[in-house]
Amino acid sequence: MKRLLIIILLSSSGVQVLAQTPFSNNQVDYRLKIFKTAEPVKIDGRLDEAMWKQIAPAKDFINQWPIDSGRAKVQTEVRLMYDDQYIYVGVTNFDTSNQHIIQTLKRDSPDEYFGSDGIAIVIDPINTKSSGFFFGVNAGGAQIEAQLQIRGGQTILDDNWDNRWYSEISRDGNTWYVEMAIPFKTLRYNPENRVWGLNFVRNDMKNNFYSSWAPVPVNLNTIDLGYNGAMDWEDQLPKVKKGNVNVIPYIATGINKDYESNENPVGTFEAGLDAKVAITPSLNLDLTINPDFSNVEVDRQVTNLTRFSLFFPEKRDFFLENSDLFGSFGLGSINPFFSRRIGLNNGALIPIKYGARLSGNLNQDLRVGLISIQTSSQNDLAAQNYSAAAFQQRIGQRSLIKGLFVNRQRTDQEGNLGTEFNRVVAIEASLLSPNGKLGLDFGVHKSFNTEDFSDEGHFKFAIRYNDKRISTRFSVNKVGQNYLTDVGFVPRLFNYDAINDQIVRLGFYQMGFSFAHNTFPKAGKINLHGPRINSNVRLNDDGSLNEVWAGLFYFVSFKDQSSFEVRFSKNEINLPFTTFIIGSVPLPNGKYNNNEFGLLYRTNPRKAISGRVAFLSSGFYGGDRIGVEGDLNYRIQPWANFGLAYNFNSIDMPTEFDDVTLHLIGPKAEISFSNKMFWTTFLQYNTQIKNFNLNSRFQWRFRPMSDLFIVYTDNYTTSDFSIKNRGMVLKINYWL
Repeated sequence: MKRLLIIILLSSSGVQVLAQTPFSNNQVDYRLKIFKTAEPVKIDGRLDEAMWKQIAPAKDFINQWPIDSGRAKVQTEVRLMYDDQYIYVGVTNFDTSNQHIIQTLKRDSPDEYFGSDGIAIVIDPINTKSSGFFFGVNAGGAQIEAQLQIRGGQTILDDNWDNRWYSEISRDGNTWYVEMAIPFKTLRYNPENRVWGLNFVRNDMKNNFYSSWAPVPVNLNTIDLGYNGAMDWEDQLPKVKKGNVNVIPYIATGINKDYESNENPVGTFEAGLDAKVAITPSLNLDLTINPDFSNVEVDRQVTNLTRFSLFFPEKRDFFLENSDLFGSFGLGSINPFFSRRIGLNNGALIPIKYGARLSGNLNQDLRVGLISIQTSSQNDLAAQNYSAAAFQQRIGQRSLIKGLFVNRQRTDQEGNLGTEFNRVVAIEASLLSPNGKLGLDFGVHKSFNTEDFSDEGHFKFAIRYNDKRISTRFSVNKVGQNYLTDVGFVPRLFNYDAINDQIVRLGFYQMGFSFAHNTFPKAGKINLHGPRINSNVRLNDDGSLNEVWAGLFYFVSFKDQSSFEVRFSKNEINLPFTTFIIGSVPLPNGKYNNNEFGLLYRTNPRKAISGRVAFLSSGFYGGDRIGVEGDLNYRIQPWANFGLAYNFNSIDMPTEFDDVTLHLIGPKAEISFSNKMFWTTFLQYNTQIKNFNLNSRFQWRFRPMSDLFIVYTDNYTTSDFSIKNRGMVLKINYWL
């Protein structure tokens, strides 16, 4: 351990030395004072309170994308003030016309939000440049709130986070206004810290530009936390009361019928609650009793032509806040903590009895997280306790040392599946230069199991460089044969042996390399273009080839946001066991070449009719594969979106194996009756899993964080469309 800490400190110093290039002085050059008001503020979007007129605004926004220089064509002015309960944001959006682009009125839709005219505030209350908050409103009044996290050196937006705040818009000719009220209780902050990270981001889709108050380089996301300006507090910040509690109870009732077992319909009634307890203004305790996830949107299905499990993101509210504390470990598809392992088993729900999560900042540099979930026994599965503890310690300006402990513990003797316990310990360093261009990640993990195994570790190392024209990355990692993570996701470790009908664990080494070069034409319709190279080499523990993949791409991005890509890849796989991938006949072990040629085109997403289409031709384990994938969307602005997604694969195999044709068709309709009432219906016809699914969900947000849901689901076979099961749920939750 001492040697590891020395390496971390030396590497941190190395990043600082290598990063002696000019970097942002935004917190010196872009500072905005926030003033306290005693005047009541009505959130109506009109900015007619006298205090708004007395405050100097943040203005002179600068282009960020597709170019990062020059004043924005349409300008924005933002003013800030606060009282003991709220931060108030008043925005004046000047514009060239009142014909705004509004993709949807539905809240928390990031793709549609960033494709619409909109304005957002980026806040880093602890001012660590490693986490923060995002609150945005589009020109139709649709809200989006998110936590900001650092992944792979980039600031990403986690829109699954949901919390309480208020906003309204108004219009006057070509100018539109936004008024926001963000409760202090919604944020995590240190009342003693008088300087917060701050930026504002404007979407101008009519002119196809993004702009920001504090400038951000074009190679980074506009929301990049490292380039925030500063919010200066003139007085002491209000302190959220310790022990302040918000309770969100729910009731849910429904009816389900399983037609395959021919059982009578079953009625259900559930009640439970979530609670948020402010331990300190920067540390929050979340509690849940008998949580219900019936309102969570079902997973979008995909065609799986690999021999490994696919990753589906977490969507359940309780697991989402500060999820990066637990979920940012590992490399690529290797993750020692994956919350979907809790309360789910092969798609079947396992009842969660109760849970707790403590997360937030202990001080300016130290962020911590603790989580514990208790499940019930069910059938052959014993009751389990799932617990994890994590920390992030900031070093330097933007670097972190991170630690994680995960424990899965059997808590009763019922059921005969599973071992007594599984534990994982991980420590990692994520080093980032102040300008965000150079990054270094490395770490070691070890699992502990009921049986006395060897080779239980995982090691990772990655170095990357990212600027406006060149982006490159090299990584290497090793997964031990017995690196078991019962609450994690390591799909390539598990290999199916069809002859012996068993799962065999195979450790591996993996090396990855990527390189991209961008050219920015000074004139014409092209925004940027350039080559991309990606490769991965995987070796077995004995050094023999497992798989090698190398791809050459050429990417063109046009100024209207349409894009085109051509790609060619070489793929050699050394299949370790006879196994099933498609069809009823297993493929023998041995070497296969699955080379691929592909084309991809995306149309201008700002148009009422837009879409994407991809074509590929490749080898497939001794056969040939033709694939076509695409989607088409029609928007009736701003209240409706109608879409159709289609994935087709035709696989022609040698005579001793099965030829396969697969279809995945997904129509979708989304209606926004207002920015608080939505109805979404989608169908999924999947011939690979022989299932046709219908899911229809109505949501009415009658108060902030208080919702009524009505959810209807059907599942049918694809052969004769006979019904498998049907259900309807009514759920109400209310923020007290």
